[in-house]
Amino acid sequence: MCIVAIAWQLFDELPLVLLSNRDEFLERPTQELHQWSDQPIYAGRDNQSGGTWLGIHQEAHDGVYQQNGRWAAILNFRDGVQAGRDERSRGELVTEFLTSALSPMDFARNIRLQDYAGFNLIIGDATQAVIVNNRGHAPTPLYAGLHVISNGQPEDSWFKTERLRGRLRQEVLPLIAENNSPEYWQQAAFDVLSDTVQAPKEHLPHTGVAVEIEHVLSSVYIKPVAFGNGAKDVPTYGTRTQSIVTLTKNSETSTTVIAEITSRECAYAS
Repeated sequence: MCIVAIAWQLFDELPLVLLSNRDEFLERPTQELHQWSDQPIYAGRDNQSGGTWLGIHQEAHDGVYQQNGRWAAILNFRDGVQAGRDERSRGELVTEFLTSALSPMDFARNIRLQDYAGFNLIIGDATQAVIVNNRGHAPTPLYAGLHVISNGQPEDSWFKTERLRGRLRQEVLPLIAENNSPEYWQQAAFDVLSDTVQAPKEHLPHTGVAVEIEHVLSSVYIKPVAFGNGAKDVPTYGTRTQSIVTLTKNSETSTTVIAEITSRECAYAS
């Protein structure tokens, strides 16, 4: 079901630090992080629907990569409403934004919200970040600060969002402030993304799914679990990919010089 944390405009040389866990059925066919040959996108790819859950704009010209600073992430919205077969893939919203020339706000305002199952979409470039969903949250610019979003409303305080927020403030953001070199802080970020502590039953959100399922989904990192109609001892769902996205800005010229994704696949994901 996924979780995303965004440190937006907190650090002069790193205006964006985005951490993401992608939770998905293990059998869903997926390509790992790569440069797409058919679109100017650097991302993993959902081979079932053709879109992605997280990516940046990047294209290759004669072996040289060019970027424009655009980035995007999408999460499902969990409210007990099943996706319809006639609805468009939510991953298309990420690819369409990354290949669009519209500003983040203009793109968000032009989404046909009724065409998709429930989603939270976060899109941005070097200067603006916007969040929107089709469950009543209008396109809204992100203020400078730390934002943690999962599968409810952006302002919801779920156990997993507050646990991730707290650990980032204590264990990761101080490291970035001290030294923003990736090798100095990214392992700590991945460690925080790998938190498997589940919520006490009394702190579970009410989203329309069974309490037992809600409990399994309540940790930042979801260990492999059997969902659906398969054998109960065969894992079918869990956190499949962990990613960190950054925008790096040249402090002397105040221009963004590189967008980068660091991603790792979980060992049990097929």
